[in-house]
Amino acid sequence: MSYYDIIFSKHIDKIKSEGRYREFKALKRQADNFPFAEHANKQIVMWCINDYLGMSKHAKVMHASIDSLLKYGVGSGGTRNIGGNNIAILELEKELANLHKKQAALVFTSGFVANDTTLASLAKIMPDIVFFSDELNHASIIAGITSSRAEKYIYRHLDVKHLEELLQSVDINRPKIVVFESAYSMDGFFSPIKDIINLAKKYNALTFIDEVHTVGLYGKQGGGIAELLNCSDQIDIIQGTLAKAYGTIGGYITSSHNLVDAIRLTAPGFIFTTSLPPVISTAATHSIRHLKESNEERIKHQEVVTKLKNSFERFNIPYLKNESHIVPIIIGDPIKTAKASNMLLNEYGIYVQHINFPTVPRGTERLRIIPTPAHTDKMINDLSVALVQIFAELDIELSSAKELNEEVRLNLIA
Repeated sequence: MSYYDIIFSKHIDKIKSEGRYREFKALKRQADNFPFAEHANKQIVMWCINDYLGMSKHAKVMHASIDSLLKYGVGSGGTRNIGGNNIAILELEKELANLHKKQAALVFTSGFVANDTTLASLAKIMPDIVFFSDELNHASIIAGITSSRAEKYIYRHLDVKHLEELLQSVDINRPKIVVFESAYSMDGFFSPIKDIINLAKKYNALTFIDEVHTVGLYGKQGGGIAELLNCSDQIDIIQGTLAKAYGTIGGYITSSHNLVDAIRLTAPGFIFTTSLPPVISTAATHSIRHLKESNEERIKHQEVVTKLKNSFERFNIPYLKNESHIVPIIIGDPIKTAKASNMLLNEYGIYVQHINFPTVPRGTERLRIIPTPAHTDKMINDLSVALVQIFAELDIELSSAKELNEEVRLNLIA
């Protein structure tokens, strides 16, 4: 083993000793049988998939993809600047701008890139800018703000009082931006969006909202929590993803013509990478259009979320109570959380990937359950029964786990 291999091996061993080693499961998803998949030659039920509404297998989306594939081929041909600015991606951006009632939109290769390169580029455009960021913002937001090297203030999670204290400390005429998520993916809590908007107006700050876990799922047309609250027009930049509720891949921002154009001309994560291929852009456009017109998937989704939470209540299964579709069960032990995940898969045919540090803080390791409209009453009951049996076998007391969930909830909203 070489000198460098020893370094890498020690790093891996350290992660394993902490119970944080991640194994990727080899899955064969079944487009005609969602939310089932095949693993190790066995059929399993997926309870942790971000394809929230099953749109990746929707007939309209799949047929549009096939038509686009036959018409345009597989790849995009290059960057947007050099040969990759296909008509399909322009139609997608027009659809996204309309969804969020904005003047323009810009599509990126992922939601991570959309956050990272947009935030870093804002600091290039406004060198004196100050960032105000929620302490539990996504890694992509942290990366963008960090790489910008701009001055930053981190406010306590969901704490608008602390945010105002920080905003007060900066000259009102200095460029500033408040960055937050509409729903936090690991805990499922919503941000106090209207309070943040009011503070931003009061202290002359821009607002940047990450709606990746809410677009498609909330609002009359799927425009996210901002649409649900009828305040999209009061938020300066709305960022979202095509890879969750819309069932494809990619990320985007929507804003004014000038802001979007400034990012288009500045952001390295946009300029120096191959664009989304037409087949993906077309699929995303048709997915967005369908969910603008149809509430059926959103209604069914919320029904399943309610049924799952009610089942957990009946079985006394502790979960982090919130108003969203995200259902975390905090176990607080990386070894037991990983064992619970493996037992669910190997013994019960249920796939729930365990979540540990650095995705969540140490001591809050969890199983994050993601319901979809396709999960049946039987699947919900099977999951509930399996969790009770596994908790008993691993000596995870329901009462102590419940207390841990409540402690985390109170800490997050305090």
